[in-house]
Amino acid sequence: MKIIRIFEARGAHGLILAIALGISAGGGFASSAFAQNTREAQVIVNPDGKITYLDTRGGNYNNVAFGINDSGQVVGRSIFDGHIHVFITGPNGVGVTDLGTLGGNYSEARSINNSGQVAGTSIAADGGPHGFITGPNGVGMTDLGTEGGFGYYGINDSGQVVGQASNIVDLSWRGFITGPNGAGITDLGEKAPQGINDSGQVAGNYHVVDYDEYGNLINYGRAFITGPDGVGMTDLGTLGGLVSEASAINESGQVAGWSSVDGFSHAFITGPNGMEMTDLGTLDGFQSEANGINDSGQVVGVSYSRDGFHHAFITGPDGVGMIDLNSIADLSSGSYLSNAQGINNQGQVIATLISTIPEPASCALMLAGLGLVGFMARRNGASA
Repeated sequence: MKIIRIFEARGAHGLILAIALGISAGGGFASSAFAQNTREAQVIVNPDGKITYLDTRGGNYNNVAFGINDSGQVVGRSIFDGHIHVFITGPNGVGVTDLGTLGGNYSEARSINNSGQVAGTSIAADGGPHGFITGPNGVGMTDLGTEGGFGYYGINDSGQVVGQASNIVDLSWRGFITGPNGAGITDLGEKAPQGINDSGQVAGNYHVVDYDEYGNLINYGRAFITGPDGVGMTDLGTLGGLVSEASAINESGQVAGWSSVDGFSHAFITGPNGMEMTDLGTLDGFQSEANGINDSGQVVGVSYSRDGFHHAFITGPDGVGMIDLNSIADLSSGSYLSNAQGINNQGQVIATLISTIPEPASCALMLAGLGLVGFMARRNGASA
């Protein structure tokens, strides 16, 4: 092992610290000396690259931001008094409010409209998951009267909600759409809606049962779009593979999601009204997935890179030019954006920030090494 002097240290104490910290010939810290773990935070990445941290009560998979409106209000799920509840922030991600539940101990939301109405699911007093809608700014949670699992619930600016409900007779999943402010339920059939725009066009996924060339039964999912108010359905196709999945829709009917390409997933965007699916590619790896889209067609999501990390991405208008969101974000050392969940029309992006932190034992080892340097310096000074 090559011993490298650091801190311009003279004599033996410089060599001792180098050995104590486990510096290798390449200058990096040995994993045994600086083992690291990670911490997650939910943030807004503003168009100028500045980061706003969301007060989501901690940093693990239970604390996730999913939806953002044009004033920067964010919704998701977080931990309040030991239970996972839906939260809403104020404009630009400031503050956090627990929206409670429908009587159970769990709730979450994935969408918010521009008046601050929130749509999601909650465990109700009967012990089952129900869809809900709130009033403006998250005030008042109203049961939609749908029993269903935890899935994606979308809402538009008139308060039309789309989501999934379970059929208690045959346990099948069925999509639904409501009228304005969550009034009335219309069955959309065996579909899984993901989002809705202000004309009521719905984007989502449906289940296909088919046979392969050998006569074997196969099942797969395909992305779809509907006409206004959820009427009709058009299969969006794929990028050449078998499977596709829609994640979000904007006001012109552009849909973002992912499709299989040569055994891997690639993010896609369509033209208006779901026409012509375009491959967005990846950053530098094999896979990517789109999670959100705004009205100019900027798409955000995640790309799985060759370096073994997930990287958040953003595109320009109409999906042009995928770039690593980390390249424009003002990040501290040791932090990176692993996923982008949504984007509003101001270009604010909600994302997951990963920070690496040293293990306590590693910090102790470093301090011990520094202490040893001090001791040796004093000793050398006394003998001079």
